[in-house]
Amino acid sequence: MKRVAILISGGGSNMVALVKSMTGDHPARPVLVASNDPAAGGLRTAADMGVATAAVDHRLFKGDRAAFEAALLEPILQSRPDILCLAGFMRVLTPSFVERFEGRMLNIHPSLLPKYPGLHTHQRAIDAGDAEAGCTVHEVTAILDNGPILGQATVPVLPTDTAETLSARVLAEEHKLYPACLRAFASR
Repeated sequence: MKRVAILISGGGSNMVALVKSMTGDHPARPVLVASNDPAAGGLRTAADMGVATAAVDHRLFKGDRAAFEAALLEPILQSRPDILCLAGFMRVLTPSFVERFEGRMLNIHPSLLPKYPGLHTHQRAIDAGDAEAGCTVHEVTAILDNGPILGQATVPVLPTDTAETLSARVLAEEHKLYPACLRAFASR
């Protein structure tokens, strides 16, 4: 059975989808949900779902990413994860942190990579006149949103779409895609 730690920064809807999926014959189980924000709503949700939680407030480190990551590593390493899933974790991780989990760290990104790495993906797709948008699950590498793609899901971009309406439809697909990709990845 693979052990999965999940990193979040907010409400954790993708984390919830992952945790709910890891039951029955699933080859993995959640062992930790950690956040860079002690007030992240997803921490309470994870605790209510019976998953251990930890929070390391990045603001206390005043831009010292190495010190923040060292503190974040403590609860992660204590949970002994086989797989680390980023699920709305809004901090860019340093290459040394990423290398520690190379080949076993996943992320969900709200665009059809390699299009639109980074932020504001839905508005960028609308502004470009794209016919479709979507989401990507990929392995995390030291280059932002650039690792091997494990799966994608698409939705049409409608003429009436705003970034908010497109985001909501993409998020619904994220909640299906990420659990499916985690199951396949954990089954390797």
